[in-house]
Amino acid sequence: MSTPSLRLTDLAFAYPDGHQALFGVDLTIAPGERVALLGPNGAGKTTLVLHLNGILGGGGDGAAGTVEVGGLPVQRPHLREIRRRVGIVFQDPDDQLFMPTVAEDVAFGPANFGLRGPELRARVAEALAAVGMADAADRSPLHLSGGQRRRVALATVLACDPEILVLDEPSSNLDPVARRELAEVLLGLDRTMLMVTHDLPYALQLCPRSVVLDGGTVVADGTTRDLLADDELLARHRLELPYGFVLA
Repeated sequence: MSTPSLRLTDLAFAYPDGHQALFGVDLTIAPGERVALLGPNGAGKTTLVLHLNGILGGGGDGAAGTVEVGGLPVQRPHLREIRRRVGIVFQDPDDQLFMPTVAEDVAFGPANFGLRGPELRARVAEALAAVGMADAADRSPLHLSGGQRRRVALATVLACDPEILVLDEPSSNLDPVARRELAEVLLGLDRTMLMVTHDLPYALQLCPRSVVLDGGTVVADGTTRDLLADDELLARHRLELPYGFVLA
């Protein structure tokens, strides 16, 4: 069997104030899988994500259990490589776009990992083409629409050639057309994905598998369609399909 893209084993974490956010989470994601991470506010989803590239945990205080990315432990000696392998696309593109032009934003990450010259330019062009933004290379991110900025933020991560894409509420604040365009881009990427979202129809569209986290533990793990069809499960964990939405 191939090495999992992501493996969490008995992951637990408590913040310095004593708040226990995760209680023994086990999760394995195979290469190429697209998995939605669902759960109410305060369930521990953000805390879990911050363990994937060593922002939290990594052998520090308050953490127990293990996290592995492509078989590599998320620990201090490996953090540079881990942060290349795990690309996090934040909910707000402003957290990732800060350079004068789109191309400079997309080049920032791979340049930080040592790419230069023609190889760097090729990586930038490839990432922008993958998200349908090749024509925007010389534009200012400030002059792009919200959907375009979200796709450029995705390109900044793709340019580092990550093994895993972690998407934090990718559909938030997007109009229907931008939402569809982003979904088409994501479905066309050959990457392992973990998508944190409250948008249950988007999870259904993009992720065959979903995991429900609540109270710092995994309370359900299965096909997205089966989980969304379980009204009792959704109600128990404060998840809700939009009014009028019917599972086909």
